[in-house]
Formats: sequence, structure tokens, C-alpha cells
Amino acid sequence: MSHTGHEPSIDDTSPGNVDAGLGSGAQGILSYLLGYVLAVLLTVASFYAVGSGVIWKPGIPVALIVLAIAQIGIHLVFFLHINTAPDNTNNILALGFGILIVALIVGGSTWIMAHLNGNMMPVDQMMRMQR
Repeated sequence: MSHTGHEPSIDDTSPGNVDAGLGSGAQGILSYLLGYVLAVLLTVASFYAVGSGVIWKPGIPVALIVLAIAQIGIHLVFFLHINTAPDNTNNILALGFGILIVALIVGGSTWIMAHLNGNMMPVDQMMRMQR
């Protein structure tokens, strides 16, 4: 192995990575606390976006989706410690595969239900045929 001469520092890690071995237990707790505060703020922002008239009504779903994606990012970084380090490649691949499977199941189910809804006979016509 070659030594690069670069000593690792706390600045070389992602915000939620407490496994770097560079910080103390207090820094790990502060990292979790920061993640918790950010998650709570995003949750409060979601309720505020829905409850107040600040956001145009048709734009509320888009705002909630953006806040949800931000909250997923906070959870991945601060609580699951997913980052771009070389040793996290398997974690990132597993996460991507899980997202693909969930998207296929949700998208496929929605597609099937939409086609069933469009191709099913209305109930009143079906009841008239049975008489």
C-alpha cells in the first residue's frame, strides 16, 4: 500500500458520518442532534405549508414532495450514515436497488389500477346485465 501523506481530518467526512473515528462521542451526539433538529424543522415546514395560505393550493403537493425528499436525505446522511465513501458502495447499491423495486411496485400497481378503472364496466350497467 502506498501512503498518500494526507492525514484524515474531521473535515474529510460527511456531516452524519460518526464512524470516521476522528471525533469524540460528543461530536457523534451533536451530529445526531443536528439531524434530529433538521428532521423536526422539515416536518414543521410540511405542516406549515399545508396549514397556512403561503403556498398556492395546487403547488402544495410539489412542496410536500420536495420537503419529503429533503427529509429522506437528512435521514440517509445523519441517521443511516450513507455517504460517498468507497466503503459505502454496497450500501448505496442496496439503497438504489430498494428504490428501484419500490418504484416498480408502486408504479406498476398504479398503472394496473388505472387500466382496470378505464376498462371496467360501470356498476349500474353491470347490474342491468344481470337481470
